[in-house]
Amino acid sequence: MSSFSQLPLNSALKTNLQDLGYAAMTPIQAQSLPHIFQGKDIVAQAKTGSGKTAAFALGLLNQLDVQSFRVQALVLCPTRELADQVAKEIRKLARAMHNVKVLTLCGGMPFGPQIGSLEHGAHIVVGTPGRIEEHLRKGTLKLNQLKTLVLDEADRMLEMGFQESIDNILEHAPSKRQNLLFSATYPDAIENMAARITRNPEFVRVENNEVNQHIHQTFYRLDENKHRFTLLQLILNEHKPKSTVVFCNTKRESQEIADELKALGFAAVALHGDLEQKVRDQVLVRFANNSASILVATDVAARGLDIDELDCVVNYQMARDHEVHVHRVGRTGRAGNQGKAFTLYTEKELYKLKQLEEYLGQDIIDTPIPDYALLKKPPFKPTMVTLQIDGGKKQKLRPGDIVGALTGDNGISGKQVGKIHVFDFCAYVAVERDAAKPALKKISEGKMKGRSFRVRRIRG
Repeated sequence: MSSFSQLPLNSALKTNLQDLGYAAMTPIQAQSLPHIFQGKDIVAQAKTGSGKTAAFALGLLNQLDVQSFRVQALVLCPTRELADQVAKEIRKLARAMHNVKVLTLCGGMPFGPQIGSLEHGAHIVVGTPGRIEEHLRKGTLKLNQLKTLVLDEADRMLEMGFQESIDNILEHAPSKRQNLLFSATYPDAIENMAARITRNPEFVRVENNEVNQHIHQTFYRLDENKHRFTLLQLILNEHKPKSTVVFCNTKRESQEIADELKALGFAAVALHGDLEQKVRDQVLVRFANNSASILVATDVAARGLDIDELDCVVNYQMARDHEVHVHRVGRTGRAGNQGKAFTLYTEKELYKLKQLEEYLGQDIIDTPIPDYALLKKPPFKPTMVTLQIDGGKKQKLRPGDIVGALTGDNGISGKQVGKIHVFDFCAYVAVERDAAKPALKKISEGKMKGRSFRVRRIRG
């Protein structure tokens, strides 16, 4: 089975899949969807980008009773970024179904508006364990009509210490329900979790120990650990990638490296679990719209990143296991694009390298360190800058309003306007670097929705 048309989907979902251009199923979809439609529990191992979101989304949407405004499906995700991405995908797949309400409940956001949204009813809730648990504890969320529970990126939720929260959530859910557990890796902790929450599950595993052929991998051996940052500089100055993710193993290190890069003049930002939500939003916006060219992140924080065109990945240290390495490297070279991946290691990490060789089934050859003369080159600047506007969805501001304000009489060219992100109370727009000053002036002196808005340029 490889075509969506062969599945027992309702007509609205089938029509929408055709309109979206979804024809052939990915391996994880082909292996899991037949079991999901039969109402079976599944435990699936699949990477981000494998199509797993569409797999569980189609399953829960197909059995949805849209006439009943009760929470019928709950999707738990480790981070708000991933929850937002999952909710967006579910809404896209459900757009041909009448009045399906998908609600996102995550920490770092005001609690009151979430209560108001819940009072209006929802069919599907997507959220992070801590905030879902809080709503259940306060009685603002009811799961007595729950049909399907999805644990997405279950391995990361356990790594982040959500085991107790998940257990508490399960106490509020009916014992008779379908459980769909998805995990990029399958450590013992996941096996134990699956044994506790699923009933006679079908196990689905998509083998993926190969790196995309569009990705060129380079390995550098360092004599001393203290030379890592210098080598990172050399890589960046030599290749000048438009977008780079630097993977670190700790939150503290990711922040320190980003700060050091910024001090040298690079447009770098850090992404880790200690950031406030407003800062996280701004970091992700700047990286997505190419006004920050380097994102320094931990593995957990990088889950849910929805960046289609990523030029380069740097493993500042060897990943903790082989599957994580493949997952990191697989961030680049997507959609047929060429990608570069650089891995830095010392003699102490040599055993990991040997294990990775065995896992990939290929010999790994070291590459000579780039010329140190590259350190004399000035840091490259991103092509875009980000402007923050002090109005958003609550002020009825839409992307079209922002484009119109920028490109109106004596404005900048539409080609100079990049990505636009609109949040509840603020909006971000990327413009080409040489258009930043006229764009600032145009918005600050003009009006949108009949009123003036303050605007400022976000600097590193």
